[in-house]
Amino acid sequence: MLVTLRLLIACAVGLAALGAALAGEWVTYPGRGGHPVKALMMRPDGGGPFPAIIALHGCAGLGSARGLNPRHSDWGQRLRDAGFLVLFPDSFGSRGLGSQCTERDREIDLTDRRDDIFAAAEWLAARPDIQKRRIGLLGWSNGAMALLHATNAGARPSGVEFARAVAFYPGCKTLLRKGYSARVPVTILHGLADDWTAAEPCRQLPGVRFIGYPGAYHSFDHPNLPIRTRKAAFSANGSGTVTIGTHPEARADAIGRVMAIFQGM
Repeated sequence: MLVTLRLLIACAVGLAALGAALAGEWVTYPGRGGHPVKALMMRPDGGGPFPAIIALHGCAGLGSARGLNPRHSDWGQRLRDAGFLVLFPDSFGSRGLGSQCTERDREIDLTDRRDDIFAAAEWLAARPDIQKRRIGLLGWSNGAMALLHATNAGARPSGVEFARAVAFYPGCKTLLRKGYSARVPVTILHGLADDWTAAEPCRQLPGVRFIGYPGAYHSFDHPNLPIRTRKAAFSANGSGTVTIGTHPEARADAIGRVMAIFQGM
């Protein structure tokens, strides 16, 4: 009995510490098809109603037991401090999955992630502390690709629409081939040196605003990631080795642009 009590206390303390480190709270919303989706919510002080941003993690996932991915944490805190409620759906963790960056045969596809986005928008729009006409999307890499699927003509969330969408370094080759027509204003921010997801197909994607940064690689907006190489299941040149890292000038410009886009929605 004593051991069980100590375990419960330890778990409670661990969760409290994690929540404090993440500066947010875990919530669960009903996904499409009855699948529950866990999400980290970073809420501004006050009663609202607030504009909201649905923020979409890349192939590495939302974070780990140590805390939120530093890139996500940096953006989440920045947006929350500017008065936005930020919701990070954990599409991988909600399905018992870890990082998918080196997985060629993934158990989750972009349609699954698109449905998580739609369900998040519908859940936020029903909340009294949200301005339902001011819900934006922000995504990175695989999450940015899910964002493009969620803003393409055709399927859409029920009773709500996105005001703006910003995609960091998505892969656009497949969408360019199959056809894309944005329902809402979409901006793509991409590193022109990106060898993980090539920038050129995104530049050619119709109906989007494309901003390219010379010399910038994947994850150029990370707060402090030294340039390095890593393995990946997919790469622009097929080698399976990609380059990632911070580009300070591109990061600074992107921060200014993203904040202006969302503040203007």
